[in-house]
Amino acid sequence: MSEIISAFMSHDLKAFIESIGLFGIFLVVFAESGLLIGFFLPGDSLLFTAGLLASPAFNFLPFWPLLLGSWVAAIVGDNVGYEFGKRVGRRLFKREKSFLFNPENLMKAEEFYEKHGGKAITIARFMPVIRTFAPIVAGIGHMDHKRFTFYNFVGGTIWTWGMVLGGYFLGSIIGPEEVDKYLLPIILLIIFASVIPPLYHMYKEQKKSALEKLKERVVHFFKYKI
Repeated sequence: MSEIISAFMSHDLKAFIESIGLFGIFLVVFAESGLLIGFFLPGDSLLFTAGLLASPAFNFLPFWPLLLGSWVAAIVGDNVGYEFGKRVGRRLFKREKSFLFNPENLMKAEEFYEKHGGKAITIARFMPVIRTFAPIVAGIGHMDHKRFTFYNFVGGTIWTWGMVLGGYFLGSIIGPEEVDKYLLPIILLIIFASVIPPLYHMYKEQKKSALEKLKERVVHFFKYKI
């Protein structure tokens, strides 16, 4: 256990994976996909590194059990998150209005997932932290279960297969002696790419809010002049 904690705290994914093994990977993917306590766990980088360790250059993990097991864990994890949000999460918003639990936010969640639910569930797979909370919020917002299941399958498939195969093919073209040279820059690139979507969304929202405020001021100005 001390080896697992030490590897996790030092961000040594290779040592972390070697410590937890194949079923440990499945557990991390499951927890990070839909359990509230899993938001701090690695997801993209874990699967990519695991794919690398399953490549012919390392042959540390069995490729097909890794790919299929991670795939199932990711999809089941999101479904558990959805059910938790649907059955438990809504009760939080029935409390007296507070900063965190505002009934108006529940209505906004329902409207959002009615309009953008499919896209949100698919894209959220590639966004750390958001990946954990998206299925829970979808359940709270009562997103149609069949629709959620379909997009959960699509997003989970693209995410797990893409990350594991990416690491596997990297290991197929480089040797073990070169792994330190390429692995860290690629993981940093994955993390950077996963941060871009939420930052861009925040930028658009802030820009939209600024334009709306400017519009209100212009309208108010002309009304006042008239």
